[in-house]
Amino acid sequence: MFKKILIANRGEIALRVMRTCREMNIPTLALYEASDQGSLHVRLADECVLLDAPGGFMNGGAILDIARAHGADALHPGYGFLAEHAEFCRACENAGITFIGPPARVMEQLQPKIDALERVRAAGIATTTFSMPCADSDAPLMTAEANALGYPLLVKSCRGGRGRGEFFVASASELPDALARAQQEAHAVYGDRRVFLEKAILPAHQIGVQILGDAHGNLIHLGEREGSLMPGTQREASNQKLIEETPAPSLTPKQRARLWELALEIARVFGYVNAGTIEFLMDDAGNFYFTEVKARIQIEHPLTELVTRVDLVRAQIELAAGAPLALKQADVRLDGYAMQCRINAQDPWNQMLPSPGYLRRVRLPGGPEVRIDTYVYSGCQVPAEYDSLIAKLIVWGADRAQCRQRLERALGEFKLIGTATTLPLLQRLVRDAAFVDGTYHTQTRVPQLEMDAEAPQTVRDLAAAVALYHERAQQPLRAAIPTRMLSGWHRASRTLPE
Repeated sequence: MFKKILIANRGEIALRVMRTCREMNIPTLALYEASDQGSLHVRLADECVLLDAPGGFMNGGAILDIARAHGADALHPGYGFLAEHAEFCRACENAGITFIGPPARVMEQLQPKIDALERVRAAGIATTTFSMPCADSDAPLMTAEANALGYPLLVKSCRGGRGRGEFFVASASELPDALARAQQEAHAVYGDRRVFLEKAILPAHQIGVQILGDAHGNLIHLGEREGSLMPGTQREASNQKLIEETPAPSLTPKQRARLWELALEIARVFGYVNAGTIEFLMDDAGNFYFTEVKARIQIEHPLTELVTRVDLVRAQIELAAGAPLALKQADVRLDGYAMQCRINAQDPWNQMLPSPGYLRRVRLPGGPEVRIDTYVYSGCQVPAEYDSLIAKLIVWGADRAQCRQRLERALGEFKLIGTATTLPLLQRLVRDAAFVDGTYHTQTRVPQLEMDAEAPQTVRDLAAAVALYHERAQQPLRAAIPTRMLSGWHRASRTLPE
């Protein structure tokens, strides 16, 4: 297989890859920046190296230098950062280092989003309606394109697609600001300022189909996932998913079979290899529109793992090594229901603004069919430099009602004290009627938290005061325990077990 895999990522996805590598007896090499040296992926890696280079995880040259210097013959990009950069994938191949994901020839077809949309449309498959790309100096051209498309519409990154760098535009007066914001965010996240316009489909369901392909031309799907719930409506320009689930509650059996068929047709257009997700929007008439291919592991991949019992990271590694698919389509079993909550360090009381800081207390939920993917622990720092995702809570149930009830119970057990997170919003959301019934879509309003505007800061101040009291109360006890009685980890951190 591989001698050593460098994980060109951090946080929970680095840990996720690391754990599968350990089960496969493949050593791992982790990277970290100075602000992130206390992260759990650094503590658990077989080997770790400080990434002290301009651009950090976006500096592909520095990452490849580290891989060569430390004997890594493969690299897993996780998601985000360089995961979908065709140039980096090609550089890995040229350096003799296996990129664990689609090969460069596939990435180079998919990276230009407009080209990919046009190829799928030419194959006779419906896509969203879109404009040509826009650079900084093309604002007048984009205004003309917007008028031709008609409002409402979306401004989207040419590199990122749906999610980061996407902004809703209801009228012509909102376009200049949306273009500027989208270009700024696209450059910050993807290193590319180019954006394009897409005619908005309102309301819609956002659904992705997980696929696996090998280098021998074999392709399978592993069912679909729906991620239509977001912190605000598209009008409020917040496109980070809150809860995802599988199977999609919006689909009939006939629609589901057609969607799987379309996903495999699109994958064949590009000769797809490795793991990926074919993404669609479905309108209220049940029509599907292709939007993009996510040529990487996705944040919501654990949903598929729970209903199929297929380790997608293991599959990625095996496929990258040239192995044939371990499964045929007839072998795939989709059993039960799964739901995932994304817990972000964002303040639901203050317009979902990022909320990095110190997590003083962390209590993780447990019980049957409950999974937590996270890098946080009591006493850790949530850095300001990265995406705000700090944990994923995933549950399985024999039916949707049991799955939702289990998710509600697990969210109630989850405690994060020290900085604002989306946990209270999620605890409210899982009890909302639209989610309970499975009737939500991209325009469903997420329920607002009911608390006086001054209360959240008061609660945080009270929590900090209580924590400080307990810290001071425990100081004599700490001093009384000989250092030799503490484990190496506790000697290093100067704290006692919770």
